[in-house]
Order: sequence, then structure tokens, then C-alpha cells
Amino acid sequence: MPDLLNLITDIEGVSVGHATDLALGSGVTVIIFDEPAVASGTVLGGAPGGRDTGLLDPSMTVNAVDAFVLSGGSAFGLDAAGGVQAGLRELGRGFVVGPLRIPIVPQAILMDLLNGGDKDWGLHSPYRDMGYAALKAAAKGAFALGTTGAGTGATTATVKGGLGSASAVSSTGHRVAAIVAVNALGSATIGDGPHFWAAPFEKDAEFGGLGMPDVADHRMRLKGMNTPATTIGAVVTDAQLTKAEAHRLSLAGHDGLARALLPAHLPLDGDTVFAASTAKHRRDDMVSLMELCHLATIVMARAIARGVYAATALPVEGAQKAWRDRYPNGH
Repeated sequence: MPDLLNLITDIEGVSVGHATDLALGSGVTVIIFDEPAVASGTVLGGAPGGRDTGLLDPSMTVNAVDAFVLSGGSAFGLDAAGGVQAGLRELGRGFVVGPLRIPIVPQAILMDLLNGGDKDWGLHSPYRDMGYAALKAAAKGAFALGTTGAGTGATTATVKGGLGSASAVSSTGHRVAAIVAVNALGSATIGDGPHFWAAPFEKDAEFGGLGMPDVADHRMRLKGMNTPATTIGAVVTDAQLTKAEAHRLSLAGHDGLARALLPAHLPLDGDTVFAASTAKHRRDDMVSLMELCHLATIVMARAIARGVYAATALPVEGAQKAWRDRYPNGH
């Protein structure tokens, strides 16, 4: 379909905004839904950080969310959702409680405090203001990938991490897309070379078109033995889903994470995947749900590779080199 941008904003009713601070070496990304979206999510890493993630359990009462927030800053970054809530409150958004509206904004954070950026921010962290700024910047259509938003300070075991996105269309015309901030303890690339673990799923040379190497070096590569890390993201579809079905979609997103990163879901990873349905198009059969899960796996894997491929090194001394720095000729 010619109107697709290969981004999560290919889903009708979805906007994305970034706040980026290269000196800080961190940032915030917000995914805003025009109308509350049925949502769920799963955490499969052993060291997660999040806000309002408990309500995403299919057994919990609140069924829909106004936004998702992805942020750097580790636990300090949890302030970002407060800034997004403030902006949504200005817009009159939120879950109705008596005369009040409370914006529902689940958030996941990643650990980027050790990347060389200036984290001496004084008494209060900057993340609440960054969350508000990201909300104000949110728009439909194209948005930046790589070292931007929540991917600003992201790193991996081998090259700089970043913010990625990808989309696909099912055989019945439903759209599904992923957005992810890649800050993995493991690696998105194979061995010491430029090839991506996600290569079998690549579309239109979106991360270099290198394919797989003749021999895949699968020895473990880690960013550090005692360094917490987190890959955080979301999968969104325009197909109608129940909350339980959205939960299943988030698990399929984790399958994509594990196909694009090796190793994944470690004790010091905080790997978190949200999922949401804008319910713009009806569906109620099992076959279409299974295809959406299949595509959720693929778009998440592609989004992870795209985020690393698009990243640039932070402008600080000793910053981790980006894929483009290590492989300027693509090999």
C-alpha cells in the first residue's frame, strides 16, 4: 500500500512525539491514541521498571489507555508519565471517576544512566518536563528513528541502540506496527560483523539488506555482567481486540524481540512490550488473530534492527560507536 510509512503511525488514530536531549544522553517517546485504546502488556525481563503496568493485566478493571510512554532515565525516568498526564489532562482526556478524568498512561523505562551523558540534573529529574514536551510534539505521519526520544541514550552489547519502528498489513487488510527503544544487554548484530539477527524478516533493505552471514556466531555478547538493560516497546493494531487478545499480541511482540536480540529476557534485562488496539476495523475470528500475532513478531524484530541501523553515536567522549560508524560501507 503506497501510503504506508513503515512506522507505527501507519495505524489510524496514533501519534508519536519525542523529547531528545543529546547532552543528557536520554529522552522520552510518547505514543498517543486519538481515542482510548484497548491495551495490555507483558514484562519478560528480570529487571523491569514501569508505571501503571499492573492495570494492563487482562483481569484488571481498566480496559483502555490514552497513551504509552517509553523513557530513558531508569527509575528517574518514571517522572515522564506525569508530564504526559498533565498534557492529556489539559486536553480533557482520561478515565472518568466521578467529576474527574484521570489519564491512563502506562510507562516503561530503560537504563541509560551510564552512557556518558551529563546526568547531574540537580534536585528534580528533567523527565516530567520531557514527557510534557514529547506529548506536545506528538504528531501523525513521519517521525525520527535512531538516536532520538527514548532511544537517545540506548546502547547494546556491540553498537549503539536506538528507537525503531516498522509496520505490516495482514491478508484481511488489518494493520499492525511496532515501536521500540533498543537498549539490550545482548546484541542485535551477529558476532563481530554488521549482519542483524532480524535479517530473515527484513523488508525492502530497511536495515541494509545484508542478509545472514555464511556462519552465524552465536557466542554470548553482553554489554556488561552487572549492567541492567532494557528493551521497551509496543505493538499496535487497527483490528478490534479484547484485552485478553491484546495481551496475546504483546507476547507475540516479545517473540520478535527474542528473534532480533541475542540473548534476550535475561535476569538484568527489563524487556517490556505493550500492545493496543484502536479497534478501527472489526474482527472476531481466530484465524485473523493468529495472523496478527505472526505479524507482531515480525514487525517487532524489524523495528529493533531499524532502530540500531538508524542510530548515531552520542556527542560525548567515549560514546559507544553506532552501526554506521563501525560499518560505514555496510560491511
